[in-house]
Parts: sequence; structure tokens; C-alpha cells
Amino acid sequence: MPSTQFSLIAMYLMGLMGATFYRNHLLSVLLCLEGLMLSLFLFLAIWSLQTNATSFTAAPMLLLAFSACEAGAGLALLIASTRTHGAATLNSLTSLRW
Repeated sequence: MPSTQFSLIAMYLMGLMGATFYRNHLLSVLLCLEGLMLSLFLFLAIWSLQTNATSFTAAPMLLLAFSACEAGAGLALLIASTRTHGAATLNSLTSLRW
């Protein structure tokens, strides 16, 4: 396994483990999700360069645009939960049930 593939897989797994184990605060989960999206972006960009696939050259930019939208929605949720509940911990978000 080349070192680039190993580092991208390790980056993805660290983001996944961070989102799984350290989910006390909403901001830490959002940062782990951004790490996951960044590793997927780098993987798609390197894969499209290595395979010379011209049909997939726009895929990394599309993923980056969706990642920016996800970050904006996550930060809006962080601000809204902080304003309404006084804290941005995920334990305080359980009161959002209907």
C-alpha cells in the first residue's frame, strides 16, 4: 500500500474514531466531520489524477462544495443550540424531541 493511500485511510479512520468517541461537544463532532470530508476530498482528487479519468475531475470540487454547505449548516445548528439551550453539548440536544 503506498504511503499516500495509507495516510488518507489513517486520516479517515482518525476522523471517524474522533466522531465516535469524542462526541460530548457539538463543535468537536463538526471538526471530525470536516476531517472526514477533507480526507474524502483528497482521496477523490488523487484518485482522479492517478487514473486520468476526465469524467471525475469535477467530483472533488462538488464534494468540497457540499462540505462547505455542511459546515455552514453545522455552525448554524451550533449557534442555534447555544442560544436556545445555553450550551452546545450533545447531551443538551436530547431535549429537542417532539
